[in-house]
Amino acid sequence: MTEALALPTAFILGLLGGTHCLGMCGGIASSVALQAPAGKRGLGLLLGYNGGRVLSYSLAGALFGSFGWLLSNLELQLALRSLAGLMLVAMGLYIGQWWLGLTRLESAGGLIWQRLRPIAGRLLPARNIGQAFVLGSVWGWLPCGLVYSTLLWAAAAADWRSSALLMAGFGLGTLPVMLLTGLFAQQVKQLLQQQLTRQLAGLTIIAMGLFSLPWRGLIDYLQQI
Repeated sequence: MTEALALPTAFILGLLGGTHCLGMCGGIASSVALQAPAGKRGLGLLLGYNGGRVLSYSLAGALFGSFGWLLSNLELQLALRSLAGLMLVAMGLYIGQWWLGLTRLESAGGLIWQRLRPIAGRLLPARNIGQAFVLGSVWGWLPCGLVYSTLLWAAAAADWRSSALLMAGFGLGTLPVMLLTGLFAQQVKQLLQQQLTRQLAGLTIIAMGLFSLPWRGLIDYLQQI
């Protein structure tokens, strides 16, 4: 991955992935806003909810990035970086609705969510910003192919601080869609669920995935075989 582009790339991934976030988290974001009185309090609850969600992404990035010591082997580094790039391509295919293989990752994460769902249920409806923040922190662990693929990409940084920062950047990239969805649910839904919107976002992410692949390392490795 190109370090200078890593953080902006993470933000753009979150921004483009908003078409998927709408289906996974848009409903809860809308309910958080609708259950509050109109005005600033509703916006405050949304900010609290999304702040908790971004924190969960960052913690997951720190957790996976902390295993960077396993990547002392150059071949293992190359394999993970290649897999991370391919996961971005898979994410683009997923968002563009051309291939839905990432749903298998979401199914695999269902065991975790079975334990967390009762906690999230007890936090609804969110009555204050603190409760909304905790709700977002729990909801951030919802099984999601988009998050999982970005997490693997971020983990390729092989440093817990860098991985946490990349996942935070990804989470911040999802904020515009999530906030707009909470405040203007129907209008945003109609725009983001248009096939052309999803396909353009998917193609962009595929291009980013192909760009992030360690082509030189792969070519050098294949020449040595």
